[in-house]
Amino acid sequence: MSTNLRTSGAPVGAGPRVYAFLVGVLSAIVGGYFVYGGIQLLSLDGSFYYLPAGAALLATAILLFRADIRAGYVYFAFFLGTLAWGLWEVGFHFWPLAARLGLFAVLGLLIALCMPKLSGAEKVRHVRPISYGTAGILAVGVLLAFISAFGPIWLVKPSYKPEVVADYDPASEPANWVGFGRTTTGEQFAPDTQITLENVSQLEVAWTFHTGDPGGNGRENQNTPLQIGNTLYPCTATNQVFAVRGDTGEQLWHFDPGVNPGDTAGWMRCRSLAYYEVPGLADDAPGKRRLYVTTGDMRLIALDAATGSPVPSFGENGTVFLATGMGAVIPGFYNPTSGPLLAGENLIIGGWVMDNQSADEPSGVVRAFNAVTGEFAWAWDVGRPGQPNPPAEGESYTRSTPNMWATPTYDPELNMVYLPTGGGTPDLFGGQRSEPTERVGTSVVAVDATTGEERWTFQLVHHDVWDFDLPSKPVLYDMPDGKGGRTPALIQAGKNGEIFVLDRRTGKPITAVEERPVPTEGVPGERLSPTQPYSVGMPSMRDAVLTEATMWGITPLDQLYCRIQFKSLYYVGDYTPPQLQWYLQNPSWYGTTNWGGQAIDKRHDIMIVNDMRIAMKGRLLSREDEIRRTKESGKGSHSTGGVVPMSETPYGAERGMVESFLGVPCTTPPFGTMAAIDMKTQKMLWHRSLGTPEQFGPLGIKTHMPIELGMPTLGGAVPTASGLVFFSATSDYYLRAIDVLTGEEVWKSPLPVGAGSTPLVFTSPEDGRQYVVVTAHGSRAAPDYGDYIIAFALPKKQ
Repeated sequence: MSTNLRTSGAPVGAGPRVYAFLVGVLSAIVGGYFVYGGIQLLSLDGSFYYLPAGAALLATAILLFRADIRAGYVYFAFFLGTLAWGLWEVGFHFWPLAARLGLFAVLGLLIALCMPKLSGAEKVRHVRPISYGTAGILAVGVLLAFISAFGPIWLVKPSYKPEVVADYDPASEPANWVGFGRTTTGEQFAPDTQITLENVSQLEVAWTFHTGDPGGNGRENQNTPLQIGNTLYPCTATNQVFAVRGDTGEQLWHFDPGVNPGDTAGWMRCRSLAYYEVPGLADDAPGKRRLYVTTGDMRLIALDAATGSPVPSFGENGTVFLATGMGAVIPGFYNPTSGPLLAGENLIIGGWVMDNQSADEPSGVVRAFNAVTGEFAWAWDVGRPGQPNPPAEGESYTRSTPNMWATPTYDPELNMVYLPTGGGTPDLFGGQRSEPTERVGTSVVAVDATTGEERWTFQLVHHDVWDFDLPSKPVLYDMPDGKGGRTPALIQAGKNGEIFVLDRRTGKPITAVEERPVPTEGVPGERLSPTQPYSVGMPSMRDAVLTEATMWGITPLDQLYCRIQFKSLYYVGDYTPPQLQWYLQNPSWYGTTNWGGQAIDKRHDIMIVNDMRIAMKGRLLSREDEIRRTKESGKGSHSTGGVVPMSETPYGAERGMVESFLGVPCTTPPFGTMAAIDMKTQKMLWHRSLGTPEQFGPLGIKTHMPIELGMPTLGGAVPTASGLVFFSATSDYYLRAIDVLTGEEVWKSPLPVGAGSTPLVFTSPEDGRQYVVVTAHGSRAAPDYGDYIIAFALPKKQ
């Protein structure tokens, strides 16, 4: 700006003086906080930028209070310095740069507009065009940044389109959706082709069904209905089961097992049912076609698929009581949330054990029951190796062993069931764990489906004290071997963002795995592993190791807050050991990937993975501090959040999210992504953000803006043979269709509430229409709940 001075002067009017004062107040608030926070940050060996930046803003404010044009000189010197600092820290990455510059661009715009009216302006040549031109440039920049915020964040853009594989055989695909992941192998692939890239925009609601069992109050309906012919079989969070016509949504029958929410400690889920047709019975015989549901109060129930009535010949009048052999169980401490898996003639049952309550919790035993009679078949109880029998009367399965809360998968040709395990309880301290628990914790374990005999074990995390329990089904998929053939593979993703590809016959890695050194400075009594396995032959679904510069905020103010918080937390990168001080964990115990699991587009050999990216913090507590913090928090019931007791160990624990004072995550967006991995090359084909904060926002206020920050997801995706990926598990309320080859969103439809579930895709044999069915009861942390099952289809042909 030219400073060629003139000799005349003019007083500043009341209006410009008030305007300058108000802008000065804003500058003073930001500057004062920068000075205050900058001193804190420097004391933590953090960035030097904020203290001098705050001083510059305070100087600007003082000059604005005096209505002095030199406020503009000081401010724009500050702005240029901030721009240079921002580019040095983060380059031209949009969201990190927007957090550093957005507020200051708006403040600069306000200052530029008032400069021609300030004292001394009359001495500056061309002050109006320069000031208003600067304001115009800043306004255009803010507008362009606002528009850019609505586009997706591309971590990897597609550079080619994979061809259809030569050996894809649509005739080999089953017609029905018979369990979690569609088949027992869990690829979650729908062979349907009626809905295509060209006509997906014509999808409309075909029917809506209300279950009468809405979400909320601990209820999360994460169910994908089974589909057998033209009948759908959904279940709800309280384990109610329905039969619904697939082409009309008409209810055929309803079964309510009468689960008392008090018996589940508020943790109510139903992810899937199992289906079986009993051989040797006439097609119209009662109990020929059966559904199986597990309940939150520890029951396994067989229902006649035709009537919804319990099958009297199964167990005791249709029920097997899963509490048998489990010893003392506090209500809600054991819950078979993921449902049963049918493996041959056996139903495989695992269960969720409540996190971090005690070192004396129910067993993580996996059991098998005969699907015809309900009779006990075998138990995989790691504390009793070689003993598949139930415990003797008065005894129980081994307490606090690794549980299996996710769904297993089954290879009928190998007759193997693949169990994804968790760690021993409690999750955050392992000093008292037994050798059998250490051997199989956070592992994939292959067992014989008929006998339960262990075949092999592969451990994804050694001595897991990060709650990295395996959250999703192992996907069984015949992977290209690069020589024209295929290898029977198993794909298991972990909460730590690592994706392991194993030969499912032997458990040996197909893609490269390295043991790498990790930190080992834990608390007294702990015994951490010096190395951890990294799946270096596959892309990683996680953020890089965090730094102060990767902390984010909507404004520079909450970004500074996040930087102070980051520097205050104990953090030494991957596998930071739990501490008695607050420590940061990233990836967090919620994972990158979660129970929705991976899906395979078998027509293109592409794997679809969705994740979430939210850092968490925790600290271990002495027993005295745990008792005190429990009282202070007002916690009066068992739950996994906040302060947790970890009884029978030296420590309790407390956990929370690393977030700003606006309630926004401190890590840089995206907070959730979807990716496609070309399994022929094991390279990322595309990787993008998915989901918006329309129903979320600062301080819990809905933004109503489809800004593509990417949102956390739990449910899974369904690729179809026509090249689409259907997905409904973002935190915002939409069903989306994605082009599997490019990652582009080609269609979306609003839902009345969120859907944390995986969609069902099928073609009705009754009317020949392809349907996409979404269970929408409300997504986690969303403010709205409902009881919807909604089917979408193309318009009926006239």
